[in-house]
Amino acid sequence: MPSRYSWTVKMENGKYWATWNGGNNLYWAVDNGTVSYTTKILKEGIRLDHLAGRLYGDGALYWIIAAASGIGWGLQVPPGTLLRIPTNPGIALVVARK
Repeated sequence: MPSRYSWTVKMENGKYWATWNGGNNLYWAVDNGTVSYTTKILKEGIRLDHLAGRLYGDGALYWIIAAASGIGWGLQVPPGTLLRIPTNPGIALVVARK
């Protein structure tokens, strides 16, 4: 699966040009019902990358859960946070790329 930065525009020197908008696209697609999801309350000691690994087979896709849930920095999420977990990561990637 591609990185969340795969579609971010780069400057000539190879550094990223702007903030990646895919996270916002995914958040709003989940919010308006375009992307189906389930919810889960994050428990103590669970990290998003471990959860993504268990659900999607790839821990690097933690950003899909973070973006869909409106979480800015996905690996530092406190217990009790309500997560919105897209049921199909492939659809989430397509929406994020728009």
